[in-house]
Amino acid sequence: MTVKLENKNLDTLIRLGTRGSPLALVQANMVRDAILKVKPGIEVRIIKITTSGDWKPEHGETRLKEEEGGKGQFAKEIEQALLEGTIDIAVHSMKDMETRQPYGLEIPFMLPREDVRDAFLSFKANSISDLPQGAVVGTSSVRRSAFLRSIRPDLEIVPFRGNVQTRIDKMKAGQVDATFLACAGLNRLGLANQITSIIPVKEFFPAVGQGAVGIEIRSSDKNNLSFFSQFLCAETYLCVAAERAVLRELDGSCHTPIGVYACKEGNKLFLRVSVVSEDGKFRLDEEDRDEFLNIDSAEKLGKAVAKRVRHKIPDGIL
Repeated sequence: MTVKLENKNLDTLIRLGTRGSPLALVQANMVRDAILKVKPGIEVRIIKITTSGDWKPEHGETRLKEEEGGKGQFAKEIEQALLEGTIDIAVHSMKDMETRQPYGLEIPFMLPREDVRDAFLSFKANSISDLPQGAVVGTSSVRRSAFLRSIRPDLEIVPFRGNVQTRIDKMKAGQVDATFLACAGLNRLGLANQITSIIPVKEFFPAVGQGAVGIEIRSSDKNNLSFFSQFLCAETYLCVAAERAVLRELDGSCHTPIGVYACKEGNKLFLRVSVVSEDGKFRLDEEDRDEFLNIDSAEKLGKAVAKRVRHKIPDGIL
């Protein structure tokens, strides 16, 4: 039997659940600082939670298995703690989140988005095009692998896991010739100096939600936590909502080579989608724009673009 440890007074204490990686803790402290700025008298207690998706050396270089929950493994235990009442809010990298939350949970708040682009890291080449034929590139991202194969089918791609610093260290040790990391994570960790070159969005469309930090809560606490609206970023929220609507409509997962990017341009919401076959031989890009209005219009745009994409791609790509 699960004992529910509900916090009855969210005005004096907020228990914040997060993964324990250096990047996750940086992001948790970003949320903590934002809360304290608008509620200086409150206590924010950060609680580290080990998740099924956390990598350990004994796991080897294996990709997350879809049948075991895919990228949902990065949030499962944290969401369970939220449902059980042992934490009050959860902080997540939005690119790690499934497009549907468990019943009773929602993500109504997001911090301002960081750089959405992917970074190329290598001690042997200045860019993807400079890599010698047959060079070994480490990545466990199906999306990045597919985009890479579409422009450099001659390269050898191997699974490559671990937190940001672990992957940099393994590359330094010569395990691979190059790898990719999100610019957002490197920037937040103060490791932007490790970036060899930044990949334009048009070459590697980012993962859905890349660069965005979301705050997940119990739906029943939404009114009590309404003061979060003082530091949320509405633009990030709507852009990520459009991206997540695309992935949801296409039934995408971490094993689906889909890149999506939404941004505000003037008074319009501009949405770009790219679907690539795992072997890199097929690629379809689609884009559209609509008025930058609200969550309903953002999700409607995402669904409309996703439906057009679905009609144009061959069977077996998704």
